[in-house]
Amino acid sequence: MFATKAASLLLRRSAISGGSSSSSIAAIASLRTGFANGDVRSMSSTVGTFDLTGSFETYNLDTAPNNSVEMTKEELLKHFELMYTMRRMEITCDNEYKARAIRGFCHLYDGQEAVATGINAAFEPEDSWITSYRCHCVALARGGSVSSILAELFGNIGGATEGKGGSMHFYNKAANFYGGQGIVGAQVPVGLGLAFANYYNATPGKPMQVAIACYGDGAANQGQIWESANMASLWNLPMIFCIENNHYGMGTSQDRHSSHSDYYKMGNHIPGVRIDGMNVLAVKEGMRFVKEWVGAGNGPMYVEMMTYRYHGHSMSDPGTTYRNREEIALTRSTRDPIELVKRTLIDAGFADAEQIKDIEKVIRKNVASECKLAKASPKTSVEPHLYDYVYSSDGGKKMNEFPPHIRMPDFAKSKWY
Repeated sequence: MFATKAASLLLRRSAISGGSSSSSIAAIASLRTGFANGDVRSMSSTVGTFDLTGSFETYNLDTAPNNSVEMTKEELLKHFELMYTMRRMEITCDNEYKARAIRGFCHLYDGQEAVATGINAAFEPEDSWITSYRCHCVALARGGSVSSILAELFGNIGGATEGKGGSMHFYNKAANFYGGQGIVGAQVPVGLGLAFANYYNATPGKPMQVAIACYGDGAANQGQIWESANMASLWNLPMIFCIENNHYGMGTSQDRHSSHSDYYKMGNHIPGVRIDGMNVLAVKEGMRFVKEWVGAGNGPMYVEMMTYRYHGHSMSDPGTTYRNREEIALTRSTRDPIELVKRTLIDAGFADAEQIKDIEKVIRKNVASECKLAKASPKTSVEPHLYDYVYSSDGGKKMNEFPPHIRMPDFAKSKWY
C-alpha cells in the first residue's frame, strides 16, 4: 500500500560530454546518422514537436512555459547520450566505492539526470551554475570528462581539481561552474553573488546572463536561502533558486521535514514554476522560459524540479530504511528519465531499439575506458599539492607563495618555510 500511495503522489505532483575517445565519438556519430557497421536504418523525421501538457505549474505569473517543445533528432540523441553517460558513470562510482577505490562522502545522482541535462540544454556557457554536494553529473554536463570526475573521486592528479576536492567539490571556472558545496544550502548565497556579478556586468539593453543555485528539498528551509531570496528580490537580480525535490531530505520525507512542500511557492511574492524533473524535454522548455524571464530583468524566480534519486542520500545510506524497495522499483518502471527519452526517440521515429542498444554499448565501453584512465593517473602528493594556492601573488593564477607555517594534526609534522 505504501509504495502505491507514494508513487501515485509522485506521479500526481510531477502530473556526450567531454572525455570521450575519438573512436567512441566516431562510433556514436555514425549511429546518429543511421550507419553502423554498414547497416542503414531509415528515420521517419529529423524534427519533432512533443507535447508537454501537465508538465508545469506556475505561481505569481501571467505567462508560462509552452505546452509543447520542438526538438531535432540530433538534440534528443545528444540528451540521451549525456544522460546515459551520467547513469553509467554513477553506477561506476557505486562499484568503485564498494571496492574501496573511492573513500569518504559520495552522493550519487542517478534518477535525476534529466534535471542537469535539461538545465544545461537551456543555458548558455556564460550563465553561472552552482549546486550541492550531489555534483558529479553537473560537472559532467558543464564540460567535465568522465575520467577527470572519476580521477577526482580516486584522489588522483588527473581529477577535475587535481584530487584536492573529492566528491563534493568539483569546480570549472572556465565553464562558469562554481562547484558543489559540502554544507547544506551554503551554495545559495554564493549563487546570489554570481547573480549580482552578472547584474553588475550586464550590457544595458541586452538580456542578462543568469545564475542558478541548485539545492535539495532538505535544504529549502535554510535561513541563508531566505536571506538570499530577500536580497535577490530587493536588488532585482537574475537569480534562479532551483529546488531539486527528490522527496527526501537525507532519510526524512518532505511531508515530515517541511510544513510547506510546494517549494515553488516558497518565495512569497517571488514567482515560481514547478517542472516535471523526470522529463528532459520539460526541463529544457521550462528552463528556457525561466532563463528568458529572469534574464530580462524581472527579478529572481523559484523553480521546483520534481525528481527522484535511486540511491540513498549517500553511499553510507542504503536508502531502504525510510522507503521500501517497491517504491523505488515502481518509480524506475514508470518514471525513469532515461527510459522516457528512449521511448520518445522510438515513438518519434528518430531511432529504433537496436540503434539505442548500439549507442548504450559504445557508452558503456567508453565509461569503462575512462575509469581505467582515471586509475592510471598518479595520486595527489602531500607536497607540493597541499600548499598550492594557499597564498598567491598574482591573483590566483600560477604564482604561489607558501605560507610561513602550516600546522598539521600531528604537530611534529608541521611545516615551516
